[in-house]
Amino acid sequence: MAAYSSLAALFPIQSQLDYALEDATTVEEKENLVHQYLKKLDDRESLKIPDFEEGLEWLNTEGALSLGRELSGKVVVLDFFTYCCINCMHLLPDLHNLEQKYTITDGLVVVGVHSAKFPNEKVLQNVRSAVLRYNITHPVVNDADARMWQELEIACWPTLVLLGPRGNLLFSLVGEGHRDRLFMFASVALRHYGEKGLLKDHSIGIKLYKDALPTSGLRFPGKVTVDPRGTRLAIADTGNHRVLIVSNTGQILHTVGGRGCGRRDGGLAEAMFNSPQGVCMKGDLVYVADTENHLIRKIDLSEGQVTTVAGIGVQGTDKEGGATGLQQPISSPWDVALGTTDGDEDNVLWIAMAGTHQIWALFLEDGKLPKGSDSRKGTCVRFAGSGNEENRNNAYPHKAGFAQPSGLALAPGEPWSCLFIADSESSTVRCLALKDGSVKHVVGGERDPLNLFAFGDVDGKGVDAKLQHPLGVAWDCNGSLLYVADSYNHKIKVVDPKSKRCSVLAGTGEASNRIGPGFMESCFNEPGGLCVADGGRSLFVADTNNHLIKVLDLQARTITVFPLHAEEVVDAPRSVRKLPKLPKSAPTVNMPVLHVCTGQRVCMELSLALPDGTKLNQEAPSFWTLSSEGSEWLLEHQKITGDITDLRQHLSVSTSIPATVPFPNPSLTLSAWLYCCLSDGGACMIKVVSFCQPLQIDSASNSSTVTVKLAHAF
Repeated sequence: MAAYSSLAALFPIQSQLDYALEDATTVEEKENLVHQYLKKLDDRESLKIPDFEEGLEWLNTEGALSLGRELSGKVVVLDFFTYCCINCMHLLPDLHNLEQKYTITDGLVVVGVHSAKFPNEKVLQNVRSAVLRYNITHPVVNDADARMWQELEIACWPTLVLLGPRGNLLFSLVGEGHRDRLFMFASVALRHYGEKGLLKDHSIGIKLYKDALPTSGLRFPGKVTVDPRGTRLAIADTGNHRVLIVSNTGQILHTVGGRGCGRRDGGLAEAMFNSPQGVCMKGDLVYVADTENHLIRKIDLSEGQVTTVAGIGVQGTDKEGGATGLQQPISSPWDVALGTTDGDEDNVLWIAMAGTHQIWALFLEDGKLPKGSDSRKGTCVRFAGSGNEENRNNAYPHKAGFAQPSGLALAPGEPWSCLFIADSESSTVRCLALKDGSVKHVVGGERDPLNLFAFGDVDGKGVDAKLQHPLGVAWDCNGSLLYVADSYNHKIKVVDPKSKRCSVLAGTGEASNRIGPGFMESCFNEPGGLCVADGGRSLFVADTNNHLIKVLDLQARTITVFPLHAEEVVDAPRSVRKLPKLPKSAPTVNMPVLHVCTGQRVCMELSLALPDGTKLNQEAPSFWTLSSEGSEWLLEHQKITGDITDLRQHLSVSTSIPATVPFPNPSLTLSAWLYCCLSDGGACMIKVVSFCQPLQIDSASNSSTVTVKLAHAF
């Protein structure tokens, strides 16, 4: 029987290289050290590792892979990960960039070795959903019993192991933050084994696992919130990289972002997000935890603009903060909640900073944290959490420890006056006092602050209750009850914070999409967020892996799917409603030529007035369309239709001039269809007008906005 090696055999050898690399000053010197190190390893035959166990489930491949067959002749990067782990998520962009630089034909293959922490993560369907959610395109093996992990004596998530072309150990990188070293190790190994003629350029049978968009139009919705009046909801449509603003009846009012992942401020149609999670609303303002952009964004619906209010767009490691928002690096914000601290009402935005295991504060106005100094408007600073991944409660907020806080619920009234926190990796719910900053246990976990494996599915009080990776909490101020999205148990639970009793409200525990007839006969699939509505009578749930928002009627104890108007969900040309033909009597207003530049934004402000004695017919929604006949390239990936609901306000329609244009003189046509009726009832009619705006595009680039005012009285 062949003798195999583990990382224990590699560590003493690689540690010498690591020390030498710390002393090296130039890239050339470092690469030469790695090259010499590989030469020494080639003389060792004892660093081969065992192959993958037979019968394991594989994703993104045509079949199982073997180190002795498909992966022979390749430099292989094994990524030992578990999909709940924020540090593992942080590593994925580095692996994606590595795969972009070095292809399978070049001789490099990345293989994700999924080694579950929680029982729920052992299930193939759940791993499959994570592969889709995180857009993982390399092979992934579901090593549910962590056999390879144990054989190699892996100690923590994430761990990268680089193998040579004969399945031999080369390097190991533990944790995140090793991008430069990863790229250097891979580059030198490919060059070294390429020069020796040991690399092979064969394919390995990649077959990406892809799902069609769900019929609801949502894709892994992470969080949902309702505005204080209960008339509108904001949905973080995480997998579609957008935020939907919808009425309480399901009519989609605004689609913000959604044209792929990215980072861009601007109009609602031009803005881009990257896997947004937490959302909270006040009036026409929506604050968004733009998780994988490491930003906090603000959507102003009245202005039709998206701006960044905190973060610099790359993952930060600062665990103190104190800079102004746009200068302060932050790390994987997962939820947000508006609150008040020693100042004006709603003067602070609380942030669940999952990446640094802390709770932060972004001051929207001047204020002061408990046991802290005064903070000026715009300051982004730590409130609670040492930054160590722990389940540690403490009277001093900076000495407490969290483990990937992922959900926030504000309970501002007495006797609570606290933030409830879904602390996912410790499988607990905690509370953070707003008066003195003390952190206390509510339910779940256990008393040992270092034990992050005290999870389960048990009703009970305090530590006797058990949860499994809860991601969301919602507070009912009327009933003084806390609702919990117990995500990996696929259940919704309810907690009485006074008695600390936790019990199941809904869900069988099966990861499924079955509904009814009652709460206990219904199923969820990793619900990630929830919010209370209708004065405590309803509960909206983001049923993440079912791609749905569900509504729990807490009085009738029934569950329904929240309806969305699918034709409005996908904000792209293929989804445009079928337009009626322009009436011959419709007036056309010809505007003078507008001189613009590539990259510039054109904002058309439209003012319309109906005849006296008439009003909009709300049962036949009025709308606008934007077209450019013969110049469709001008509107590619732009919003080209929308509703008209209120003529008392100017309608703002924006489009951006592309960086490259086939010809410089296209025209835009903005048309408005108004369905109106006599104010005293009776006859209804349609009013239509078109505005033709010719453009003259200059090749000089400009990122400013030019505004055109359009007006018409019928």
